[in-house]
Amino acid sequence: MALLPDGMARVRFGESELTISLALVESAAPGDYVLAHSGFAITKLDREEAEATLALWREMEEAAGA
Repeated sequence: MALLPDGMARVRFGESELTISLALVESAAPGDYVLAHSGFAITKLDREEAEATLALWREMEEAAGA
């Protein structure tokens, strides 16, 4: 995650980069993992939780044939 002006951040999800709002998450910093929905970071994740979540996404993509 890279911080941008006005409480925004640039995040990467897989091969995509998105700009999201940090208005709902306190103390987000570069390098943090966040869960985003509808253009907003809604919570911070620790590294272990983030890696587990990403693994689940990969499994779902493989199952869907993506």
